Amino acid sequence: MWDWSKLSIVRGDITKQKADVIVNAANVSLLGGGGVDGAIHKAAGPELLKECKKFHGCPTGEARVTKAYNLNAEYIIHTPGPIWRGGFFDEESLLRKSYVSSLKKAIELKVKSIAFPSISTGGHKFPLDTASEIALNTISEFLNSEENEIENIYIVCKSEDTFNQYEESKRKLVG
Repeated sequence: MWDWSKLSIVRGDITKQKADVIVNAANVSLLGGGGVDGAIHKAAGPELLKECKKFHGCPTGEARVTKAYNLNAEYIIHTPGPIWRGGFFDEESLLRKSYVSSLKKAIELKVKSIAFPSISTGGHKFPLDTASEIALNTISEFLNSEENEIENIYIVCKSEDTFNQYEESKRKLVG
């Protein structure tokens, strides 16, 4: 049974989070951009861009792994989340896929800790209440069904509103 004590919702800057893996809410080019993606590229340093260019992009919902360079982590898992278009283009399923793809990569890497941002809720405009429930449900369901060594999962929320919504969604799920 999934142990919710393994999950911490924290307020802060994901580029400062200490974890074995930091998840990047990337764009499909993997070449940096705004929001979390731009901040991670800037903090990690120019070597990250060089490594990301080798992938020639990544489809929405899939994931790619790079070194973390100047971040306080071993790896970065890059996953493009969906752009919200009213919910008519399979956005919820694609967001789940982003979390699952990232978790699968983390398990392959045999890491003990992983830090996620709130994927797709910034510039991609995914509704925060729905995205937080999808994130927490997907993480719980996946780790409940897979052999893994993950001991600590962090949801790193940049804003107070995001933090409060994740806490509310967690209360709804845990009871």
